[in-house]
Amino acid sequence: MRTISKDALRESYRRAVEHDDARTAALTVAQFSYPAAFGDAPEWMLGPFERADELTFRPEGQWPDPTGVGWTSSSIFNPTLMEREGRLHLFYRASPRKESLASRIGHAVYTPGEGWRDDPANPIVYPTEDDELWGCEDPKVYEADGRYVLFYNGIWPAVGTSEAELYPSPGWPLCEVGCDIRMAVSDDLLHWEKKGLAVPHEISRLWAKGAVIATDGSGRAVRFGAHYLMFLSEGCDGELTVGRSRDLLSWEFEPIPYLDVSAWGSLHEVACAVVVGDRLI
Repeated sequence: MRTISKDALRESYRRAVEHDDARTAALTVAQFSYPAAFGDAPEWMLGPFERADELTFRPEGQWPDPTGVGWTSSSIFNPTLMEREGRLHLFYRASPRKESLASRIGHAVYTPGEGWRDDPANPIVYPTEDDELWGCEDPKVYEADGRYVLFYNGIWPAVGTSEAELYPSPGWPLCEVGCDIRMAVSDDLLHWEKKGLAVPHEISRLWAKGAVIATDGSGRAVRFGAHYLMFLSEGCDGELTVGRSRDLLSWEFEPIPYLDVSAWGSLHEVACAVVVGDRLI
């Protein structure tokens, strides 16, 4: 694994600024928000959704760059939301270009009557570990027993490394990038401590996405018996995989084909799992 350094971070940022993909550049939130985009809405579908302008977060200005490479963002996306003491906490991915690498994770708070305030401590998660060299992406936050766990993707150059030789993945071939699921913990949604890998390389084979944990309607993790469940998608040598944990921090994984989408193609990134009554959506 390549060692993180200021020069390596500077190169990562340069590559991100040069990113140009017409397919992702044309994407908008609205394309994923309305059943009309997918034809007839199935019975299980949540929504339809409408934009609430008063709740729409719009960042202003740029953050200080703790890595010292001149990093800036032009696009935010893939958010997660948690309510605490009457306020909404938004965690989001910020990138130099839409869907580029070299992302960081930001935090903003909505207070009724006052609106949104971006966290002056941003970025709350940014590259400090070797497997975050090419960015920290796609936050997912959960609450359990009064504590919060933030899962996010650490992105790093994997092809040609000793790790790629140790953990071959013929069922889900790597391109250039490794994608680790990492975690951080907090007692107040403001101060975060990184806790390392959630999914070991023996399971991910250097690529795993999802970290989707079943929750109730308020974002609190739901146990099934004694365990929380984590649904992984993509990677894992092409096998759908489920994790079990008693505390959201220590996980055991096994291949389980939890969703059959063979009629439509391959399952890519699962977004969420919600418990409604006795149903898991």
